[in-house]
Amino acid sequence: MPATTTDFAHLDLIDNVEPGYKHVDKQIVPAAGLALPASHLKWYDVRRPEAVIDEDVRARARAFLTAEATSGRLAIAGELGFTILHLCGQSFYFLIVCTWRNNNEMWETVYALDTSTGSEFALVPQGTHLEVICVWELGAVQHERLAWIDYLRSARDRAARLAYLRDQYAGPV
Repeated sequence: MPATTTDFAHLDLIDNVEPGYKHVDKQIVPAAGLALPASHLKWYDVRRPEAVIDEDVRARARAFLTAEATSGRLAIAGELGFTILHLCGQSFYFLIVCTWRNNNEMWETVYALDTSTGSEFALVPQGTHLEVICVWELGAVQHERLAWIDYLRSARDRAARLAYLRDQYAGPV
């Protein structure tokens, strides 16, 4: 059993939130899922309530993921999961693909796009200590965790897969 400590003097040295940071609420808005040749992804937009995700960006994201999956660069054949298209600020997007593997594990691939630079979606390089999910994206992940557990406890037949795909969250985070 790990030892517990009552010495928290070191906490005065830990402050990883910038002094000027002001946290804002965002909104999760479900969109039509993405049916790929051998997999299916639910779709969530994450944005500030007053912000709008340009339909062209969403269409580019869907086309990009279709091309990635079709080419095999995004190897998710035979899997169910979800996608988060997160508008961060004015022009930067994360495109996060999560699928369920090994019965109960969520696997993730992350892409990014900055529309102000004219770039295209690109894979986010991964290091040894990974950025996984921000607090707003976590709202979708929390919902999906519960939806997947419901699926695992089901008959896991076609009806259960459809029920999983129809179970989406919408609301504030």
